[in-house]
Amino acid sequence: MRIARSSAPLRLAAATGAAFAVAVLPATASAAPPAPAPVPVPDLDLTSYLGDWHQLAAIPAPFSLNCAGDTTATYTLETSGDIGVHNRCRTWSGGVDEIRGTATVTDPTTNAQLHVSFPSVPGQDQRNGAPNYIVTALGPDYAWALVTDPTRLSGFVLSRTPSLDAATWTAIDTAITTTGQNTCVYLTTPTTGGRTDRTPLCAR
Repeated sequence: MRIARSSAPLRLAAATGAAFAVAVLPATASAAPPAPAPVPVPDLDLTSYLGDWHQLAAIPAPFSLNCAGDTTATYTLETSGDIGVHNRCRTWSGGVDEIRGTATVTDPTTNAQLHVSFPSVPGQDQRNGAPNYIVTALGPDYAWALVTDPTRLSGFVLSRTPSLDAATWTAIDTAITTTGQNTCVYLTTPTTGGRTDRTPLCAR
């Protein structure tokens, strides 16, 4: 989240769409109800959430193809009360790819569901909209975060530091499973000072 120019989190508005197969069912059959949306954390303190984050793993998406590693997001408080978003990554040619946007809280009860918009991206330039960024898990003292969207097609593991210990990764694996996702669809993100490979979390 390559419609836009960065793979960093708070970039979920461009999550890749899903292809749907239509089956002809007997008239008496009923369609299965849609899966409930991921559950946000009960209380996100936005002040504690602001600042710099490293993306240490993510579900691959077309918009991230230009990013070779060192993907980061910086969140700042705007005068409007919304959150400013600045996503950056290192490109395959050694340059920097970046984009700026705005995140607006859509769930004031938890503050953990937001709508992210990017004025430079057609179709993603409206500040008002449904949530497309859900914080589903947080580490102690906001040391790490797990982010997805209502469809679970996107996902990001964010960290305040460029590397994590084995126990923390185990906690993140549990959080991903609890959110209703598979750890095998997440790939590690090459990060200076951290991992340099792209490996499924289930095979880490």
